Amino acid sequence: MTKQKVMQAILQCNERGDKAFVPYIMAGDGGLQTLKKNILFLQEAGAAAIEVGIPFSDPVADGEVIQQAGERALTEGVTLRKVMAELASFKEEVTVPLVIMTYLNPILSYGLQAMAADCENSGVYGLIVPDLPLEESGLLKSALEGTDIALIQLVSLTSPAERINAIAEAAEGFIYAVTVNGITGVRDSFTEGLEDHLERLKAASSVPVLAGFGISTPEHVRSLGALADGVIVGSAIVSAFHEGDLPTIRTLIDASKNQVSQI
Repeated sequence: MTKQKVMQAILQCNERGDKAFVPYIMAGDGGLQTLKKNILFLQEAGAAAIEVGIPFSDPVADGEVIQQAGERALTEGVTLRKVMAELASFKEEVTVPLVIMTYLNPILSYGLQAMAADCENSGVYGLIVPDLPLEESGLLKSALEGTDIALIQLVSLTSPAERINAIAEAAEGFIYAVTVNGITGVRDSFTEGLEDHLERLKAASSVPVLAGFGISTPEHVRSLGALADGVIVGSAIVSAFHEGDLPTIRTLIDASKNQVSQI
């Protein structure tokens, strides 16, 4: 398997002059019955792929908005196994690749091979595991061998050149370029030197580079999108769904259209 599904979805956006917009949602926020409705709305609105977060009791990368969404989902009894079964129930209606964002413990509890098989059965073509460093990723990669499921790597702003090169060499699907030093959440500005950082990542990588963390306005989508192959937006999407503010979501996605890279 070439693990091309997620990458091709991003490249298709770029080929038509758009930047890939990947929204993050918390599965089960508002009840598991909202998952299908939210995914199909994002698909119709123009998302290139959709990142589906799994509620977890001890997140390390999540800011307040996503933590609270996870707590609401946990209160509803949402688990990784229930999310996978729900995704499988409407797989035929989903035309964009889904990417699961979860931590390592739920995957280990699920079982590596079972997780890989159920991803294939649920339209999941990527996994993001923030607490799984590159050096320890072999265990999960071996379970995903022979599937079209990409193990997506994160790169921080503080990563030195040799680590960037190592991650780029192992990258599948896309590189998740973390745009802030810290956790997820809405921000007014970004670190000086971010443009150079993204340029280095793009030069080193054979897969697309998507910018994520802190991107929350149409202006952010345009400015960060111009420096990368696309953007990932989490807290602003989670808040908008929680508040029933669908027009804001459409406005954010529309901001990724008809962009020309500055690099």
